[in-house]
Amino acid sequence: MHSMQPRILCGPMLLLLAGPAQAGEVGVMPDRIVFGQAAALSGPSSALGQKMRQGILAAFAEVNAKGGVHGRSLQLVSRDDGYDPDRSVQQTVKLLHEDKVFALIGAVGTPTSVVTEPIAKDENVPFIGPFTGAGFLREKDLDNVVNIRASYSAEAEAWVKHLTEDRHIKRIAIFYQDDSYGRDGLAGVKQALAKRGMELAAEATYERNTTAVGMAMRVLKRAEPEAVVMVGTYAPCAEFIKLARQSGFNPVFANISFVGADALAEKLGADGAGVIVSQVVPFPWDASVKVVADYQIAEKAIDPDLPPDFVSLEGYICGRLAAAALDMAGPNPTRAGILRVINEVGQFDISGDHLTVGQKMRDAPGRVFLTVIQPDGTFKPVDKL
Repeated sequence: MHSMQPRILCGPMLLLLAGPAQAGEVGVMPDRIVFGQAAALSGPSSALGQKMRQGILAAFAEVNAKGGVHGRSLQLVSRDDGYDPDRSVQQTVKLLHEDKVFALIGAVGTPTSVVTEPIAKDENVPFIGPFTGAGFLREKDLDNVVNIRASYSAEAEAWVKHLTEDRHIKRIAIFYQDDSYGRDGLAGVKQALAKRGMELAAEATYERNTTAVGMAMRVLKRAEPEAVVMVGTYAPCAEFIKLARQSGFNPVFANISFVGADALAEKLGADGAGVIVSQVVPFPWDASVKVVADYQIAEKAIDPDLPPDFVSLEGYICGRLAAAALDMAGPNPTRAGILRVINEVGQFDISGDHLTVGQKMRDAPGRVFLTVIQPDGTFKPVDKL
């Protein structure tokens, strides 16, 4: 991945024929509405931030090509936080106070969201489509958070159900990132096991933004689990699996969606065959699904060489949702108004895909799909669940 500048101002800007609209909210201009993203655009998790950004840009470009929303184009300002909480705070403050964005969109990560969401909450700024399934973002008082993906506990339940009921596995261990993200996944796995009267066979951790996983691999190998569930990012998880294979340790590996499935498969190469990854969006190669077909067209419109992938599809859905909510909010959108629309409407039709978001998600949790990496690095949906 090529490195990116810390501040990137993007999105096709259209000179719209509509007369100047009244703008009375931060980030809302007569001709455009500005969104801000603080995400990892460099470092060992950069593929996640870059792909989310790519998907949002594709959605915004598609909307702008059709005249924007109520005569305004959608613009994205992306700032690089390197998946580091301290940098994420700095970049989020700059987005709000220097770039004066209307809303935050496509944040990447739990440890970063833990420190940036309160900043957004204090100023009643919409926090749309964070790329994390952390439980704390689903608390009732966070009415400025717009979740579009399933929770990590829902993904953990899907893994454990598949491993225990379809594969009859009894001994499950966990490898996780030693921070709020990893611990959220750990809690979900323990909850899913407890439902079945089971406990973890072993657990081991690694530090965020490192690939120092050798000790963790040896700890879990000694416990002889039949499956290892993984709550991490693609570089350390790939390193763990490769080291395990080299040492003759071959349990079933199951990864959470945040890992970045395509980046994981690319790093694993031949070692990826049979690795399970849970997903929270439809299959990005299945153009028989209308939202996927639209996503593929939108991506090709901004770059004909972009291959489909899970993370950028999530970014695209996130961008389309923001546009749909803005459309419903009317010609003079406010931060409070778009949040009211999202939380009251709750379900949006995105190219025929009925997406339940915001507060209504508590009654209709997001969907989880299991996929398995094939020997050639492609993905196949898990047949039985």
